[in-house]
Amino acid sequence: QVRMVESGGGLVQAGGSLRLSCAASGGTFNRFAMGWFRQAPGQEREFVAAISWGDGATSYADSVKGRFTISRDNAKNTVYLQMNTLKPEDTAVYYCAAVRTGYSTNYFRNQYEYAYWGQGTQVTVSS
Repeated sequence: QVRMVESGGGLVQAGGSLRLSCAASGGTFNRFAMGWFRQAPGQEREFVAAISWGDGATSYADSVKGRFTISRDNAKNTVYLQMNTLKPEDTAVYYCAAVRTGYSTNYFRNQYEYAYWGQGTQVTVSS
């Protein structure tokens, strides 16, 4: 049973930074492509960032490109989301997701590709 636990959310002023972490257990983390998604109140869950397990290839939503950075530490079974220059519109519950793939360079932007999800962590950005 794969389990994923996010942490690092909180309240921050606009322009500030937060670093989210997602610790995975119960699976072969270094064969999981990982992603971050978010869901604001009244809105659908949307893609934020994704990373492959092999070459560390990444992909970002246009709304966060240049401000957010996804990374992973396979030795610690953890994926990170560094969020800088935060804006009020970044306020949402942030979820990490994982999918096992045999392709080391694959990442996935579609939430329906992912098999495992964390419980989410709240990020609130005040203006």
